[in-house]
This record gives sequence, C-alpha cells and structure tokens, in this order.
Amino acid sequence: MLHPHAQRLSASAQGKKEWKSQGSGRKSRPRLASSLAVTSPDDPLAALSPEAAGGKPKSGSSPRHIPVVRLKVVTDMDLGLAQGVQFKTMDLNSIIGLLEKQPKDDLEERQLQSIKMMVQCYQNGFPLRDLAQIFKIMSLCSEKIEKQPVFLEIVCEILKLCRLPFLKKKTSDEITYAKEISEAVSHLGDLIKIPNSELRIQLCKCIVDFYHAEPLKKQIAGYQQVSSTYKIQMIESGGLAEILVLSWDLLQAELIEKLWLLKTLQHLSTSEINCNLMIKALAANKICSCLNNPDPSGQLLFRSSEILWNLLEKSSKEEIIKQLSHLECLLALKEVFKNLFTKGYRHYDRQLRNDILVITTIIAQNPGAPMIESGFTRVLILFATFNEVKSQDPLVKGLKLSNSYEDFELKKLLFNIIVVLCRDLPTVQLLIEGKTVEALFSYVKKTERHKVIEWSAAQHEELQLHAIATLASVAPLLIDDYLACNGNSRILMFLEWCVNEETFFSQGNSFHGTGGRGNKFAQMRYTVRLLRAMVSLGNDVVNQDLCDHGAINQLIGILKTTVIKLKEEAIVLEIKSDILLILSGVCENNNQRKELFGNEGVDMILHLMKIDPKKFQSGLGYKRLLFSTLDSLWCCILGCYSLEDYFLEKDGIFLLLDLLALNQKNFCNLILGIMVEFCDNPKTSVHVNTWRGKKDQTAANLLIKLWREEEKDLGVKRDKDGKIIDAKKPLITTFQEEQKIIPAPPSCPTTSIMEVSENIRAKIYAVLGKLDFENLPGLSAEDFVTLCVIHRYLDFKTGEIWNEINEELKVERFRPISTDKEILDSITVASENIGKMVATLQNEMVESQRSQDIQSEQKAYTKLRATHRQKDMANKSWAKFLSRTSNAKALKKAKKLQEKAIESSRPKEYPQNAIIHPTDIKGLNITESSDGKVFSTKLEQKTDGRSTLKKAFKDPPPQQDISMKHVNQESLTRNVLTDTLEAQTKKLKKKTTKDNQITTKNTKST
Repeated sequence: MLHPHAQRLSASAQGKKEWKSQGSGRKSRPRLASSLAVTSPDDPLAALSPEAAGGKPKSGSSPRHIPVVRLKVVTDMDLGLAQGVQFKTMDLNSIIGLLEKQPKDDLEERQLQSIKMMVQCYQNGFPLRDLAQIFKIMSLCSEKIEKQPVFLEIVCEILKLCRLPFLKKKTSDEITYAKEISEAVSHLGDLIKIPNSELRIQLCKCIVDFYHAEPLKKQIAGYQQVSSTYKIQMIESGGLAEILVLSWDLLQAELIEKLWLLKTLQHLSTSEINCNLMIKALAANKICSCLNNPDPSGQLLFRSSEILWNLLEKSSKEEIIKQLSHLECLLALKEVFKNLFTKGYRHYDRQLRNDILVITTIIAQNPGAPMIESGFTRVLILFATFNEVKSQDPLVKGLKLSNSYEDFELKKLLFNIIVVLCRDLPTVQLLIEGKTVEALFSYVKKTERHKVIEWSAAQHEELQLHAIATLASVAPLLIDDYLACNGNSRILMFLEWCVNEETFFSQGNSFHGTGGRGNKFAQMRYTVRLLRAMVSLGNDVVNQDLCDHGAINQLIGILKTTVIKLKEEAIVLEIKSDILLILSGVCENNNQRKELFGNEGVDMILHLMKIDPKKFQSGLGYKRLLFSTLDSLWCCILGCYSLEDYFLEKDGIFLLLDLLALNQKNFCNLILGIMVEFCDNPKTSVHVNTWRGKKDQTAANLLIKLWREEEKDLGVKRDKDGKIIDAKKPLITTFQEEQKIIPAPPSCPTTSIMEVSENIRAKIYAVLGKLDFENLPGLSAEDFVTLCVIHRYLDFKTGEIWNEINEELKVERFRPISTDKEILDSITVASENIGKMVATLQNEMVESQRSQDIQSEQKAYTKLRATHRQKDMANKSWAKFLSRTSNAKALKKAKKLQEKAIESSRPKEYPQNAIIHPTDIKGLNITESSDGKVFSTKLEQKTDGRSTLKKAFKDPPPQQDISMKHVNQESLTRNVLTDTLEAQTKKLKKKTTKDNQITTKNTKST
C-alpha cells in the first residue's frame, strides 16, 4: 500500500536543500526520501544517482543532464502504521489429511497437537479464505467425538473462535468465497444433532453472536473485519434456520438447551428468508405445542410468543394459521391464557396475556380451527362477559379487572374476538349461554357523570362504542336475546339521548370515536349501524316492534335535524345514509308504514335529491347518500298513491330526470327502475313529457341517447347511422359473442336472460313503452332510427333466447322431433324477418332524412341565389344611372322611356268632372357630377339663333357623406321632383282659394 505522503524527490533538489541548510548554520530537517528509501548496495539506480554519495551534483555537469530518480513503493509497514499482530497462516490441508487418516497409536496426539496449533494461530479470527477448510476440520472433529470425546473440547474452542468477526484481506473476498462459506455454514447446523449439551449451547451462542458482532480487540495487519450483515446473509443462504427447527424434537429433554435454541430461533426469525425456511419446517406448530411446558424462568413462553409474532409478520399468514389450527396448539394456548388471566399480576404477564389473545384471534379467523372442541371459545366468552353479567364459574370467582392500560386493551381484544367467533354458527349457542347480548347492552345507555365506574371517562366511552359495534355483529344472530333485552326500546332511547342538546364532552381518541370529538356523532353512528343491521334481517317481529315504538317518526325527526342543523361532514353523511336505509327496510312492502312515512318524509327525500353534482367527487360520501335516498324513494313512496301524487306535485319526476341526465353510470339503473315503477301512475307521463333538460332536451331524447351509449359500451354492432347490421342477432353484445354455449340445468338462467338485469336496455324499453312509442316529442331522425330497435326489443330478445335454446340443443346433441324442429325453424325465421323489417324501416328513415336534408340545402342555395340576383339588379341600376348622368343621349332616351311608361300607365278615358294635374315640371334640369357638385342645365338662345346647354355648378352640402354619394343620387332627383310638385300644388291651392272667395263674394252680392 502506498502512503499518501510518499513523494518522488530528485537527487539534485535534495542535495541543494541539504547544502543550503548546512551553509546557513541551522539544524536541517531529515529528508523524507532518506527516511523512506532503503536501497541495496547492488542497486544500479543507487550507483547512478548522485544522492548515493550524499553530495550535490558536479559543477561541470551538463545543464541538459537529467538525474535518474529512484522509485520505491511505500507500505504501511515502512511507515510504521501497521499496528497490531502479524497474521501467520497454516497449512490447513495437511491438518485435514491428518484427520482423514486411519487411526494409529500416536495419530491422536498428532491430530490434537496440530489442531491446537491451528486454534492458537487463529486466536484473532478466521479469514474468509480459510473458513471452508476450518469448518471441514471442525466437521471431521465432530465425527470423532462419539469414540474420542477428547475432540469435544477442540470443537468447542473452534466454535468460540467462530463467534469472533471474520476477516477479509480484500473487499472482493466476500463475493469470492460466498458460495463456499454458505455451504460450510449449513453444515454448522449438523453439530446440534450431537447429543452433548455443552456443544449444543456453544453452537447456539456462536449463532447468536453472529447477530451481535463485537469489534476485534487486536488489529490484524493487512486484514479488515467482516460486518455482521455478511454473516447473517451466509446463514440465510445456507438454510441454517430450517436445520435448527428440524432438530427441535432432539432438545425436548433438556430445558436449558431448548431455551438456548429458542433464543437462537428468535434472532433468526428477524429475517423474512429465515421465517419462510422455519415455516417450511413447521416451526409454528412445534413451538406453539410446547408453550405450556414447565419453565420457572418464564423465558420459554416469552421467546416462543416473540417467534410466533415474527413468523406472523414476515411470512405467509395463511400457512401459519393452518399450522396453529391444531388441537394441541389451541389446548396449549388455552392453558397459557387461563394461567396468565387468573394468576398473572405483573405488567409483563399482562402484556404477554394480551399477545397470546391476539395470536388466538388470528387463529380464530380460520373456520376450521377447533376453537369449540378445545374449550377455548367458552373460556373466552366467559372472560369477556364476567364483568357485566354475574357468573358462578369458579374460574372468575373473585376476579376483577383494573383500569390499567393492559386490562383496558384486554377488554377491547375480548370484544373483538367475540366478533370473530360469531362468524362460526356453532358458536351461537355458547354466546346465548354466556348472555353476551345482555352484557353488551349494559353499555348502550346514557353516560352518568356522577356515578363511580371502574373505567375512566375516555376508557368507558371507547368501550361503549366498541360494545355497540360488537352488538351490530352479534345481535342479528341472537334475535330472541335481542328482543328479550328490549333491544329496540334501548336503542331508540339511546338515539334520543344522542340527538338532544345535553352537554357531552366526547374524547374521540379511539378508532371507533373518529369524527366524534366534542359531540355524540360517534355514538349516533354506531347506534344507527346496529339498528340498520337488525332491520336488514327483514324480520317482521323486529320491524313491527320498531314501528310500535315510533321509530319511523323518530328517525325522520333525526334525519331532519341532521339535514338542517348539522354541518355536512363525512360522519353526518354516513348517519343520513344509514337512517334512510333503515326507513327503506321498515317501510318496504307495507303500505301502512309508508303512510306513517308521510309527506314530511317525502319532503326530506326531495331535499336530499337536490345534491349539487360537483359534490359527488368530494369523497365525503355524497354518492352513498344519493343511493340511500333513491332506495328509500323506491321502498317508502312507490306503491302508496297519496305519497306518489305528493311527490309528483313537488316536481319529483323533474328531479329524477335531472339526476338521470347527469349520466352517472352507477345511478342510471336504479333511477330507471324507479321510473318504470312510477310510470304505472297515469299522472307520471305528463310530467315526463313536460320535462326539459339542457338545450331543450326531452325525456324521450335522453332515454334514447342513454340506449345508444349503453349499446356502445356493450359492443353491439351498429353502422354509422345506428342501423342494424346483423338481422339474426340485433341485440347481441361482445360478451355474448365471446361466451360459449355451455349446457346448464333448467334452473340456471342463460346469458341472454342474465343480460336483461345487467344493463339498462330493458328498463328504457319499459319506460318508453309506457310513454307510448308513437307520441314522443323532440326526437331527431337518428333518434327515430334507434327507436325502431327499442320498439322491437321484446321481439328481438325472445328470438335471441330461442336461438340460444337451439344452440344448446346442438351442443348437447339433442335432435328435436320434426314438429318441434319446424316450430324452432319458424320462430328463427320470424325473428330474422322482424330484424330485416326493422332494418328496411331504418333505411327508409335514413333515406327520407337525406332527401329532406338535400331539399333544405337547395332552399338555402335558392336564398343565396336570390340575394346575388338582387345585388346584380342593383349593380345594373347603378350602371344605368351612371350612363344617364354622363351621357346626354342616354338621359334623353331614359326620359323618353319614362314618359312612355307614364303615358302607358294613364287611363285611356277619364271620368267626367275628373281633375287632371300635369306631371311634367318645366325647367327642371338637375343632375350631379362625378365629383359631387350639383349643377343645373338649361337651353339658352344665342344671337346666331343656335341653342346651347348651360351648366350652373354648385358645391355639395357640407354635411353630405362621401360614401353615400352614389346611393343618394336617385333619391336626390326624386326629392327635387317632389319639392317642385309640392310647390306647384300650393300655388294651385292658393289660386283655387282665391277663385272660391271671389265666387262667394259674387254670390253674396247677388
């Protein structure tokens, strides 16, 4: 190894430094090169170097001369850094050969001497490279112990050295020798088979020290310590844990050996790999069977429970339960638990007792575990109820639980194991004998603050909630005990206390108390769950007893309180949902109870149906609440005509259709089922047809749209226009196509029949059928195409079922008689003909719609052409106007045409006494130039007798818009003509008035 401070120094530079230091008269520092370099006199590099003489280079040497530099690899030994012992190796192969020789007179002494020398050599640990040979030597020595006990001490000495950390010279040694060491470690477990207590204990100590490696006291030169992780990996790969478990039966006689083996297995069980190997060797069964063995120290029970816990956590839980579900294991667990429960007084005993109970609870989850046969179930029920119900059993006589944390946990664990045990129906009789329901109902009551109780307030609250939760599992199995304890009455009284405003400071610290801190929500939640569990049984006696105690009105009142007063939290929404489910269970199929539900209940359902759809994604339970609301609508309102009418009056159908329009796949089936039932009421169809959704969508359009989406999801074959492709199988889905025809008994429904209840097509058909297929408003051509299929749904489904029957007959190789075959063929042909007829009708509708679209398109184009024609006429009119203003001949021609038109429009004969007004305005010659100036024209006579056209220009009015010049040219001319006519008319009126005045005067004078 090179030291980091080793340098290459040139001889000339060193000489110069030495010369300068001597010349200055100061004490010179020892040179690094002289202290590190040790050269031999025969070294040619040393002879060539000027440093060999200790002087500086000659002055006459050439300046280009490069001195030769001597290099030396510097190691830790050179620097004095390799502290510790120098490691000496031995020829281990010779020792192995010596041990393998045939026994002679002096061979044993030579063998022992050589092995002792080896032990002395490896006092500081074994190197990885020698480990496989050392383990082989140990194995050979162990084989000789039976005949030559002297080798026992040698094997123990080698095991003691194995407890030291292993040594590696290189980092790669761990990988290089991994396979050899793994195989060697696996043979280490064979030593436990030797019937010697000292050797077995020493082996266990050696394995335990693998997990607690201590650093070496002396450092070995050139070697490093291997981590304990590497040792553990070698144990895992070598399968040592399985070997030790298989040797369990060999150590049953000696308690000390068994305790050391348990300690070893406890360390090994911290690894998942080792746990799997131990389970393979049936470790759980072997260890659990010996739990009740006598042990004054108590280590056996402690270490065994720790191993069982590690196995449960780190390996297959199912396999462990299977191993522990043996009668001997449960008997041992029962005796241990009884002793700890009745005689344990230390904190340690109570903890161990609770651990055993948890392990028992896990075993009890296996229905095949002989819990009843072992008597463990009876003992557990007794311990769970003796504190609340008096018992004469001597096992619990004088026994009392304290309010310590361990006893509190024990009480909760006993409640929990009752829930697990009641899943096995034979346990019910034991629960009845143990008065379990009565014991649990002792907690279903108002908490009395001033009464002295054995538990603290927080503990009592948690036990109360746990007891109610346990009742929800136990009470449905023990209905007679439930009724005998007046269960309904107690629950309703407790619910009344939960709702009232009496001050109650809930702790809300436990699992069952979640969401109930500072209030009674947790108590209300578990009480309502208990009531829901009882109602869900459908027992008429229980339900009638509830109604007799006024449960319907009380629950509606609680529901109203939660809706109006309480904040919408997850726990409150859960309580609402459970109350609605209870009301559904009580009122279902009973019109008298539906009448008790009344208009107040309908109002609450209508209020809950107005949930904001955005809240469905909040995760608080709004979807569950809506499910419960719809379920209560179906069970509490439908079938009672007065409530149905009230629901319709309050626009309930509109709310249902609004929910259906959300197209929530989870709700559609339920809502459509309600719609089918509601359509039996003749008033419903008017409400359904009146409803309008977004973009003026009708209910029929919504239902048909849902049908198309459902068929798309199911993979039904349709073309781009929604028409039928396969007339033989118009309703077949992708799943039905992939499903093969399998012969089944007559009681088993076929795929075609099951498909009816699994999607919404049948319900859509029923609703539209009750609304009348022919009078559905707001449908498009595409809707009518789909409606053709919906209209014939029942015919198609009937044909599909007959076709399935026919296929089943072929698969089962049954040949029907000729008459039956003719009937089957005729049904198949009729079904196919209906499909073809519907397909033809759909084609006609599509073609009709296409022709209608073409006509509409042509009308649109006609309007466009008319618009363009008007524009062309306007352009022509403008062009004529320009020609009149710019060309006098054109103006004259237009004037003549105008006069001719006026003349032709005049009547040929005038009636007598008709007044004819002249339409020509003399002297009116006005037009407009291209620059916007107005000018007038008139003919003037010159002296030579010729006439000329004189133009008088005027500027346009200042307010005239330039953009309107061309548009207003004709209107300007018309205005001028109009003004002139008005002026002539006024003059004529004035003249007529004067004539009339003159005539009047003449008449008066006459």
